Amino acid sequence: MPEYTLLTAVALMVAIGIDLWVLRTGLVGTRRFWLTVLAIIPGKLLLNGYLTAVPIVLYHKPYYLGIRVGSIPVEDFFYMLAIVLLVLSLWEKLKSVCRASLS
Repeated sequence: MPEYTLLTAVALMVAIGIDLWVLRTGLVGTRRFWLTVLAIIPGKLLLNGYLTAVPIVLYHKPYYLGIRVGSIPVEDFFYMLAIVLLVLSLWEKLKSVCRASLS
């Protein structure tokens, strides 16, 4: 498996694991998480599409699957999901910890 593909798949699995078993927010299974992802995708397509089309960011073919959405490698979407999930899971956990400490 190409390295970039493997790394993004592992990053996404780790993010899901942290969400479900470490932080225990279960955010990945909620409708609001997926609606948030849908809201982020247009910006992702615009910015990442520009960066990969110009090309400012280059990908070496042996390191990714070669499947693209426009000019964006499909792996970039997995990477985006991992980052968004980690940030929002941490946010939710910290929010609940802060609320508990204020009560």
